[in-house]
Amino acid sequence: MRTITAEAVTNAVREMVVGANTNLGADVLAAFRKGAKEEKSPVGRAVFETLILNAEIARDEKVPICQDTGMAVFFVELGQDVHIEGGLLQDAIDEGVRRGYADGFLRKSICDPFTRANTKDNTPAVVLVELVKGDGLKIIAAPKGGGSENMSRLTMLAPSAGKKGIVDFVVKRCEEAGSNPCPPVIVGVGIGGSAEKCMTLAKKALLREIGSANPDKELAELEAEILQKINALGMGPQGLGGTVFAMAVHVEKHPCHIASLPLAVNISCHASRHKETRL
Repeated sequence: MRTITAEAVTNAVREMVVGANTNLGADVLAAFRKGAKEEKSPVGRAVFETLILNAEIARDEKVPICQDTGMAVFFVELGQDVHIEGGLLQDAIDEGVRRGYADGFLRKSICDPFTRANTKDNTPAVVLVELVKGDGLKIIAAPKGGGSENMSRLTMLAPSAGKKGIVDFVVKRCEEAGSNPCPPVIVGVGIGGSAEKCMTLAKKALLREIGSANPDKELAELEAEILQKINALGMGPQGLGGTVFAMAVHVEKHPCHIASLPLAVNISCHASRHKETRL
């Protein structure tokens, strides 16, 4: 049994939320540069160049990449042989969010759904925990902005819809989303499971290295097909027209009920923010 203190979790979370909001990953910057080369529209290329400059300024000056610093979402892999000492895991993460959003001068965007009263510290965080083997603790912070999160959709297709139904729905969802998620985007797709499992798969798919092909050949081919059809719509960066609306499509699947074909779409804005730590 390994003991990890709640304070250690809090300190790690504080660093992650600040880092995720000020320093884009190397894969995102590489995707920007790739997009700038492939984009056919001069306006679209200018958008990519602006995004690169914005990311560099945010990194160098340690300021937020975007004014929307997101809802604090965490994917946690908790080893079955780990004991959190000194408090609950949720409380430790919330305290890290509280400190990070204050110390990093990050906008607090979380409010009561009815009164709209702001909680004033960006808590509570959304914490998705998976119990795994071993005595380690892996935490991924994935702040999610409201503009892109609002474009999420879940549908329960008839099983007969098959792959064509999946492709058609995802492409149509991106067309309907238009400029709202602040493209160029990454499209996370969840297939199967139950309703809540499918939505989690779609969001978790956004954590993959941008453009990395799914190890499952069938899913990799599906990703390529959906990406081609989305970009063929001609919406381009920021919806201003062009050939690179989506930088990547990532698909994850899970077995489902014989009567169902759950399908979820979760779109990330151009600032695909996430940081990982292991304790």
